[in-house]
Amino acid sequence: MRTEVRVEGIVQGVGFRPFVHGLATRLGLAGLVGNDAGGVFIEVEGDGAAVERFMSGLRTPPPLAVIERIVARSLPPRSGTGFAIVGSDSTGERRTLVSFDSATCDDCLRELRDPADRRHGYPFINCTNCGPRFTIVTDVPYDRPNTTMSGFEMCADCAAEYLDPADRRFHAQPVCCPACGPGLVLRGRDGGVLPGEPIVAARGLLEQGKILAVKGLGGYHLAATARDDRAVAALRSRKHREDKPFAVMAPDIETARLLGEMDEAEEAQLSGAGRPIVLVRRQAEAPLAPAVAPGNRSIGLMLPYTPLHDLLVGEPLVLTSGNVSDEPIAYRDDDAFARLGEIADAFLTHDRPIHVRTDDSVTRVFRGRALPVRRSRGYVPRPVPLSTGGRPVLACGAELKNTFCLAKDGRAFVSHHIGDLENYETLRAYREGIEHFGRLFDITPSVIAHDLHPEYLSTKYALDQDLPLVGVQHHHAHIASCMVDNGRTEPVIGVAFDGTGYGLDGTLWGGEFLIADLEGFERAGHLQPVPLPGGTMAIREPWRMATAYGVPADLAVARRNSASWEAVAAMGRSGVNAPPTSSMGRLFDAVAAVLGVRDRVNYEGQAAIELEQRADPHELGAYPISLGPDDPGAAGTPFVVPGAELVRAVVADVRAGTAVPVIAARFHNAVAALVVAGAVRLRETTGLTTVALSGGVFQNLLLLERTVAGLEAEAFEVLTHHQVPPNDGGISLGQAAVASARS
Repeated sequence: MRTEVRVEGIVQGVGFRPFVHGLATRLGLAGLVGNDAGGVFIEVEGDGAAVERFMSGLRTPPPLAVIERIVARSLPPRSGTGFAIVGSDSTGERRTLVSFDSATCDDCLRELRDPADRRHGYPFINCTNCGPRFTIVTDVPYDRPNTTMSGFEMCADCAAEYLDPADRRFHAQPVCCPACGPGLVLRGRDGGVLPGEPIVAARGLLEQGKILAVKGLGGYHLAATARDDRAVAALRSRKHREDKPFAVMAPDIETARLLGEMDEAEEAQLSGAGRPIVLVRRQAEAPLAPAVAPGNRSIGLMLPYTPLHDLLVGEPLVLTSGNVSDEPIAYRDDDAFARLGEIADAFLTHDRPIHVRTDDSVTRVFRGRALPVRRSRGYVPRPVPLSTGGRPVLACGAELKNTFCLAKDGRAFVSHHIGDLENYETLRAYREGIEHFGRLFDITPSVIAHDLHPEYLSTKYALDQDLPLVGVQHHHAHIASCMVDNGRTEPVIGVAFDGTGYGLDGTLWGGEFLIADLEGFERAGHLQPVPLPGGTMAIREPWRMATAYGVPADLAVARRNSASWEAVAAMGRSGVNAPPTSSMGRLFDAVAAVLGVRDRVNYEGQAAIELEQRADPHELGAYPISLGPDDPGAAGTPFVVPGAELVRAVVADVRAGTAVPVIAARFHNAVAALVVAGAVRLRETTGLTTVALSGGVFQNLLLLERTVAGLEAEAFEVLTHHQVPPNDGGISLGQAAVASARS
């Protein structure tokens, strides 16, 4: 019996061919296996029962492999003998998938720490089960010549492992050792090589309170000892990062437990192959410098994910992106020295090029599942299944937390985190990323989806292309991304709460109830619009939103800002430079300012984040809410939620001397209650029983838990995010889904 088999999915660069070779050999089958542009092709020949066992065995592949489809057909027998791995075929339509970069496996770690092993202490150890993938791939099929390892010729020992079917490094494309692979070097700011063994010398500098630039998988990081407040404060000052918390890399899970309170699901995320930064509750007695996360009850923890990190991190280190605030992460050596030279005291670098700059991923855990905040290294470029067909699509994403998405044949490839499209360097990374993904996955778009905001650079990029365009309203894209994240296409009640998004009427939306499917939506309810005094200035200065919500001038927030209070309030009343907004994010800002949590922010969402942290999780009281009149008027007229009523209730509690944590909790509970009330009203008119929650406001775990619990108590099915972020990092997926459905 002879059978031809095709396997598609993440099956290149993950030890799949060696796995097939071993399986066929154990079963006494003849044939071959190879890579091509579509995935893996196999021929097996032998006893019929053995072939059936082979087909069954394919369903339990190596750890990093992800099988999407197996197709088999019978062929005439050849009476062949032996089983071989054959050369790759790069012709034909590209359907193969590239693996994500994976944390160092246990086998490699044992060798790394074994003084008798020839790779002892070698910071670039890897095998078919771990190591760099996406960040070093230049083209497909995934073979060494198509990676940044092409310049390193294997020594005889590595070549022997590479060619030995019984070896763990059989056809491992980045295989190398100290004799033939990349090398590590420690350099000063001037580029000169510093004396001593690089790792030992680098650890010594960190212990002295120095700041170190470290070249990782997807770019440079800036490192400082996490217990040294002077070092961390110096890093914060040089990087121009006033308040935003730093992530901390712990050497192992035991140390991580001393820094953060974690349940099993959070530990599983932290130690998984993707190794994201996981946001957890900070231990009260965590031995961390105050400057790591000033005034923050949470901490972003991560574990070593490369052998270099494993060798370097002996105690907790701050590990933050190698950039100045708002710039993309540095990943080319010359650029790193130019941009980080005034921040870092020394550079721990190496000569393996990085092809795609890729930031660390960030996640929270909600009800035992990942809630992504930033999806990047360790997850990209694994596609999200897309049930709609249609033409190949490029979705350009949003302005902040930008990702793009290329979709084709039921697969949506959401890019790594690009960042905020606010400068030339980030825009260049955006353009280069689109070109690379298009080449890597053989997608030439025939339609481009974009946000409706005319000033977004992503929109302008779309308009510059000579292709048909599909404009997708921002909050519809949010809900569509949540639907795709959960494999849904049927209409839902969508609740999209965020900071801002361009509405169909030209105003700034952000507190939206939608009736939506993937093709279209109806705006069914929203927060009552209020002025945004000073436009974007009100986003940077939340106290301005307190004036927009009519907070009395005798409150502390008005006294703190008395020099401008009346002028800003008048600006809001006049509507001059004060566009109307229905943003839920801005309502959170107003409440945060009234409670003295934050009058001015240094990073996006800071006021709302700190308001969540101040809230008492044990307080169950809530302020009364309303959805406007019982009879909303003409059919199809959206109900309007008067957010000012919530602000007045907050002000009343402030005057009564109620504690800030109690007020903050009551406000969160009221917002959750208004979501439930809105969903109940829309169920009565539409019969829909599924609610999709999206938008950056739903990164707030207190709000999310109270909202989901309230909806479930009313017998709703609730969809939340677990593959892409609810924030604008998921917008491109929603845009792609809408454009695909419409075409």
